[in-house]
Amino acid sequence: MQFIQSSLVELITQTSTNLPPDVREAMGGAIANEPPATKAAQALSIIATNIDMAVEDAGPICQDTGMPTFDVHTPVGVSQIAIKKAIRAAVAEATKLGKLRPNSVDSLTGKNTGDNLGEETPVIHFEQWERDDIEVKLILKGGGCENKNIQYSMPCELDHLGYAGRNLEGVRKAILHAVWQAQGQGCAPGAVGVCIGSDRAHGYLLAKYQLFRTLDDTNPNPELAKLENEILAEANKIGVGPMGFGGKSSLIGCKIVAANRLPASFFVSVAYECWAFRRLGVRIDAASGAITEWLYRDPSRPVEKMARESGFPLTGREIVLTPPLTEAQVRSLKVGDVVLIRGEMFTGRDAIHAHLMHYAPPVDLNGAILYHCGPVMLKDGDRWTVKAAGPTTSAREEPYQAHVIKTYGVRAVVGKGGMGAKTLAAMKDFGAVYLHGIGGAAQFYARTLKRVKDVHLMEFGIPEAMWHLEAENFAAIVTMDAHGNSLHADVEKETGEKLEAVGAA
Repeated sequence: MQFIQSSLVELITQTSTNLPPDVREAMGGAIANEPPATKAAQALSIIATNIDMAVEDAGPICQDTGMPTFDVHTPVGVSQIAIKKAIRAAVAEATKLGKLRPNSVDSLTGKNTGDNLGEETPVIHFEQWERDDIEVKLILKGGGCENKNIQYSMPCELDHLGYAGRNLEGVRKAILHAVWQAQGQGCAPGAVGVCIGSDRAHGYLLAKYQLFRTLDDTNPNPELAKLENEILAEANKIGVGPMGFGGKSSLIGCKIVAANRLPASFFVSVAYECWAFRRLGVRIDAASGAITEWLYRDPSRPVEKMARESGFPLTGREIVLTPPLTEAQVRSLKVGDVVLIRGEMFTGRDAIHAHLMHYAPPVDLNGAILYHCGPVMLKDGDRWTVKAAGPTTSAREEPYQAHVIKTYGVRAVVGKGGMGAKTLAAMKDFGAVYLHGIGGAAQFYARTLKRVKDVHLMEFGIPEAMWHLEAENFAAIVTMDAHGNSLHADVEKETGEKLEAVGAA
């Protein structure tokens, strides 16, 4: 199988950079469904542009390429050991090429391996079949949506929905609750894979495997097919909307399987997937290792553009922010304002925030903009280049953010999904704002980050290091201001009321 490694690198590259046709079609429907000039429409405009940019540059659609998960079918007699070696080599090569972000972190030491290889990474599931060729399917599911996976043990009480029993009505309520609780942190509009039954561990696996189905297929079980259609219609009435801004498009797919269970257990396991729904597959010749067929896509068919207009449509009402920012500048901003950042930004994710709880930053953060981002970076000689750089889920930094704002004078935080009451209070007390970027729009934002000025704390690994960047027209929306207002809290309240109404229908 002399060509298998190159075949697998091509699979990884295409999965990371080119959304499959069924997802494109569903996202096209979402774009058409949102009224123009709304926050939802603005978000989808950036998303569509980003999808096109990723194909043009063969760059990651989203900088968070997740934990690569392979589902492999092999003929009897073909060495699974050899295929596993080829997959690991291909993952390392794709990481080196910037198609995957180095995401494999030692759970005991916190050290990033740098090549996406490590204990149990990448994830590989093997099964034999009676065909003569090899089938490899790949899903790249980012950490933001992975964190919004949820499992229910029925019966249970659900926020805004009340009692959910051990029946399909209870399952319906659980799935609707799963969509609602993801809010903007799951990068809506999303899709859900669901398993009714099984045990805790296998239920989650079967739920994730439902994401290998195409969005336009029909469940062979008529009862589950009916439930899938109902969930899709009802979830879009809740009003979470793109990126949790509110709107008509919250869900683009719902795929459900039922598995036998223990008498004592009734689990509903939900695998939440973001709009950057990256999964593809190939059939491979077992002798040569060459690709003989693509799954989910026809490589001979031209890829149609998603964006109706180029980039982010400017109105002239955008507010330009040039750091360092003053308290007066920040307090003049209000929820709903669209800003364009021109100047310096510093990235900071989980490791940086934990570090700042005990140690001073390596740079002056007074008046600074702190970007919740773990970019994909490539180095050519002494020069670093930003290859993908969308916002990460900010909620993870809630335990730290108030301290960082108070202690170091940070004036603006950029991320996605919003933050909690503790951070909102600190923003009001000390004069800071939350700027919402569009989750997954890694290529769109990478093009606004014109220069890497420096990097600090590289011992944390590329995604977790503090990158010193120069931005030009980095677009974001104020969703938490210095006056105690939060779009996220408002949307959560409004959608909770709608969820209650939908659940009672």
